[in-house]
Amino acid sequence: MRLRDMLGTTAAVATLVLGLVAPAGAQAPATPAPAATPAPGAAQGALEGAQAMAAHRAAYRLTLDRARQNSQVSQAEGAMLFEVRDACDGWTTRQRLTITVVDRAGDTVETASDYSTWESKDGQRLRFTLTQSAQGAVTQRISGEAVLDGGKGGNVKYQEPAAEEMTLPPGTILPMAHTIRTLSLARAGQRMLVTPLFDGTTAEGAQDSTTLLSPWTAAAAGPRFPLLADQGSARMRIAFFNREAAAGAGTPEYEVGLRYFANGVADEMKMDFGDFVLDGKMESLEALPHDC
Repeated sequence: MRLRDMLGTTAAVATLVLGLVAPAGAQAPATPAPAATPAPGAAQGALEGAQAMAAHRAAYRLTLDRARQNSQVSQAEGAMLFEVRDACDGWTTRQRLTITVVDRAGDTVETASDYSTWESKDGQRLRFTLTQSAQGAVTQRISGEAVLDGGKGGNVKYQEPAAEEMTLPPGTILPMAHTIRTLSLARAGQRMLVTPLFDGTTAEGAQDSTTLLSPWTAAAAGPRFPLLADQGSARMRIAFFNREAAAGAGTPEYEVGLRYFANGVADEMKMDFGDFVLDGKMESLEALPHDC
């Protein structure tokens, strides 16, 4: 695949939920297992877990961690700004991402994305919009609203790129609910979550996801940022699979990893695009006031 073709999807997949770094040596399963339906009371658990999430703004610097053998990529760098606000009945998020990649012939491709959501605190509704550009020109817009039905599935109504409605499979989970659930599972000693995930970054509906969880780590003394004081954490890794190709897929379409703190703040990010891996370091972090 030509570098320009590959980077056409990079900005979009990188806006998938802030993902999760696996424990040392752990590998994502070759194919995702069938998703488990959430237990009764999952929506209430999401609502309770939401109370612990911190409204914040974090800035990350992205650098090339490695390019795989025979990759066209010689250089890569970027930046990401992630913001989450407490909107009382839900969470609003905005993630702005820029990535610049240079291939071995010296050609440069610049991509950018601007992704915004509102997600209800019971984890059942999501409004979303994504604008993606390459070389300064808009290449794609995706927007719409998804509604879930307590673990039974749901539906999504797209407004862009075209008016379309599709169903979401049983067990589908939304981005903030995914963060809350994985943190809860890590604290309980669980090591994996397999479930369809919908975040509105593609026009193809939900993707299958497999998340590997490391053991819970107690809060460290002297954190870099005040917002991380007294916050335990877990390292995680999440792999995304195309649902139509999942049955025969040997490798995920995209993997991303990081460390999540108990209040939903993430750092030490890895974005694996297959040909190359970006390393994300959090450079600034600030608490944000409630919007209500």
